Amino acid sequence: MNVNAEYVNPFLKAASSVFKSVVGVDLRRGKLVVKDKPLPSHDVAIIIGITGGVQGVVVYSFSMTMVYKIADILMPGLSKEQIDSEWKDIMGEFANMITGNAMNLFTDITKGTQQVHITTPTVIEGKEFTISAIHQTTLGINLYSPMGSLEVNVALK
Repeated sequence: MNVNAEYVNPFLKAASSVFKSVVGVDLRRGKLVVKDKPLPSHDVAIIIGITGGVQGVVVYSFSMTMVYKIADILMPGLSKEQIDSEWKDIMGEFANMITGNAMNLFTDITKGTQQVHITTPTVIEGKEFTISAIHQTTLGINLYSPMGSLEVNVALK
């Protein structure tokens, strides 16, 4: 089953908006790629489930370097040790901001005809983690910034 390309745009617009307003960074879009699974490419993956009229997952993927830069901006004054213990919560909340904004934009696309819910983000970290992902056509895109790149994988149907 194919994913509707219209479903990707709210996530890209929301990511750009949140990055600009919250961390003061512009994102530049890379090339859109089609995958068979929403597997992340970077050290940190944030997985958010989408349920309701549209179902699937959105996987945000960041390098650990970018995570630390974002955490430092969102929580200024924290020591490295504090960031080490808090970054998963910080990034989960950051992903919630992006996804919440995307859901508002998504409602505009569906004209309110499809009720959609999001799950609590799951944050996974490591160089060699594996995720058992659904086989679902996925549209992936890298968004580039001076902080690094954010990969967004959208697998919705």
